[in-house]
Amino acid sequence: MNNIVIIGAGGFGREVAWLIEEINENEEKWNLLGFVDDDENYHNKSLNGYPVLGNVDWLKSKEVHAVCAVGNPIVKKKIINRLHGSNIKYPVLIHPNVRHSSSVDFGEGTIVCLDTVLTVNIKIGNHVIINLDCTIGHDAIIKDYSTILPSVNVSGYVLIKDEVSVGTGTQIIQGITIGEKTTIGAGSVVVRDLPSKCVAVGSPAKAIKHLDL
Repeated sequence: MNNIVIIGAGGFGREVAWLIEEINENEEKWNLLGFVDDDENYHNKSLNGYPVLGNVDWLKSKEVHAVCAVGNPIVKKKIINRLHGSNIKYPVLIHPNVRHSSSVDFGEGTIVCLDTVLTVNIKIGNHVIINLDCTIGHDAIIKDYSTILPSVNVSGYVLIKDEVSVGTGTQIIQGITIGEKTTIGAGSVVVRDLPSKCVAVGSPAKAIKHLDL
């Protein structure tokens, strides 16, 4: 089995530990060493049976697999950039019950959780999180570091650019483009393109705040 470490010891990190356990029930593939996290409140603790090994810098000298279980896309990218030049490998983790066609392209470090369906000719970037119970339609593109929270429906030909966060229960109709570093609030219905670096909410979703990023 390959050694793996989860970056981020919060709630989603613990869910990813469970995902790895589920993968191993289907095929023994991963030896989960534990978590790393910069929050010292987690240090020297055990979470659901796995130790917190130290901060993110602990990984720099290690030759292991790692996956980043940090939901905030901007923070997630900063963490991965800190590890640039290390010997870490970033696998794709897909829950065994996820349904996807052979024409879906998954970038490194991507996490796809339980009960999600991805149809055909879809491109998923690097370090993307697709959480529980999502649907991703044909010809959709989700770019690097984006996070899709639970029960999101992404229709065909949607383009989600880098570092986007799509809130729980959001629906995005076909052909929509979401600009980079935009956050979409939970339960939104996106029927028009959204600009970069904004917060958008509502049905229909509208930009209510522009972000200085």
